[in-house]
Amino acid sequence: MNLVYLLLKTSWVSVLLAMLTGLLGGASSTGLIALTNTSLTSQNPPTAALMQNFAGLGLVLLLTTIASQILLARLAQGSIFELRLLLSRQILASPLRQLEALGASRLLATLTDDIQSVANALFSFPVLCIDIAILVSCLTYLAWLSLSVFGLMMLVLAIVIASLQVIISRARKALSLARKEQDNLLHHFQAIIAGIKELKLHYQRRQSFLTEDLYVTATAARDHNIAGMTTFAIAGGYGLLATFLIIGLLLFALPRFISTSPEILSGYALVALYLMLPFQGILGVIPVLSRATVALDAIQALGLALAEHATEATAIAPPPPNPAWQRLDLVEVSHAYRGEREEDGFSLGPLTLSFQPGEVVFLVGGNGSGKSTLAKLITGLYSPEAGELKLDGQPITDANREWYRQHFSVVFADFYLFDRLLGLGDRADLDPQAKEYLIQLHLDHKVRVKDGTLSTTTLSQGQRKRLALLTAYLEDRPIYLFDEWASDQDPIFKEIFYTQLLPELKQRGKAVLVISHDDHYFHLADRIVKLDYGKLEYDKRIAA
Repeated sequence: MNLVYLLLKTSWVSVLLAMLTGLLGGASSTGLIALTNTSLTSQNPPTAALMQNFAGLGLVLLLTTIASQILLARLAQGSIFELRLLLSRQILASPLRQLEALGASRLLATLTDDIQSVANALFSFPVLCIDIAILVSCLTYLAWLSLSVFGLMMLVLAIVIASLQVIISRARKALSLARKEQDNLLHHFQAIIAGIKELKLHYQRRQSFLTEDLYVTATAARDHNIAGMTTFAIAGGYGLLATFLIIGLLLFALPRFISTSPEILSGYALVALYLMLPFQGILGVIPVLSRATVALDAIQALGLALAEHATEATAIAPPPPNPAWQRLDLVEVSHAYRGEREEDGFSLGPLTLSFQPGEVVFLVGGNGSGKSTLAKLITGLYSPEAGELKLDGQPITDANREWYRQHFSVVFADFYLFDRLLGLGDRADLDPQAKEYLIQLHLDHKVRVKDGTLSTTTLSQGQRKRLALLTAYLEDRPIYLFDEWASDQDPIFKEIFYTQLLPELKQRGKAVLVISHDDHYFHLADRIVKLDYGKLEYDKRIAA
């Protein structure tokens, strides 16, 4: 992927119009130089026609420059808009396991820094295109003045461009190395935000983090960026020197070897001086374009990694869940995490389990036994590597997994709490029903709901979990799953959760799956499924 392709993919018609207006503007600019050269070398005073042509070309240059910049600015904004949406859709369409493997730091770096680098380059495109159009038009004019002089100048220019390319490639390599450090930097920044309390409470830990982690990565990123920008500065100075070298050759060396009229020499010198500004503009934007190229490579690499596993993309809303379902089966289901070393891996299964409406099932086991992995398999967030899930005998595949997921309301241990009740439609009873649940959850004195928006989510972790439970209640789906929901609750509300809320869901015909370590409430379950290091230890029914 490159910037031009990105623009063409957004609207090739707009690109064509922008190019035509840019070329027309460049031709007008060259025409103005030609008229200026004619006026300077003529022995006669300027004629009325010459002045009219000059004014007309100036007006055309003004209009085409404005039109080209507007077209390209709109096109650039449209391209960034499409790129942001494309990446967001790809992320949402990718399997959870793949996103976890890529890591939040890499995803954030692409969605923020890489997109911004591309945006900066696209913002410079209007001026760059006009500079290129002026350059092309002026070179065409020089070829018209004298092909022999033009050929010699192009030979020198080719040598300059080839040597510049070598310098620029080295600078781009340095920027690429700096970009790779950006993922690590974002990881460290996340550590600062998430671990601020631990860092503040432990001086040695804080200093070790700053000096051994953050400082090392930030230094590497700084050094690579300095190396890249220094090389670009050398390229810019070299380009400026080359411009004066060409002017010097035209004015002082060329007349010694080729018989050339003063008008041609004057035209070449005038054009060369005029081209200094667009040439410097082009050189100045090369670092921005190089950063964008590196960013696009990272975006493409991420996009390919996502697309390789994006089996869930669909623009069609799935059918509604089946409220009259009777049986959910896991048949010889297994899943594995693979670490860099064999001993770092973890395998779950094979497991054969079944769940039915109107029962409360506790999923128990020690830390690392596979409970959360099993929850992600049951809810369809992970695809089993072997075995299959069946809902009322219907196998769950990539084709119907989106529909299958709509049967679950889940509060994970690492849940995210949105400040709006998203996806619940324009129900007239949404606010009143939410208020009823807030009273039941003892949050009515803390949180208000208006037009589906929560007044605050800045609460204790236990209260935030109650708000997440509010969302699950409002979704009213056939199957509920709670991942250690009660672990952050006070004793009073923990009692309410196990003795009131879970039985209420059961009475409403919901299947309720609860990951829990609260063994003194295990007698309230209909069944207990215990895992031990990824294997099923037992699945037993509790006597009433």
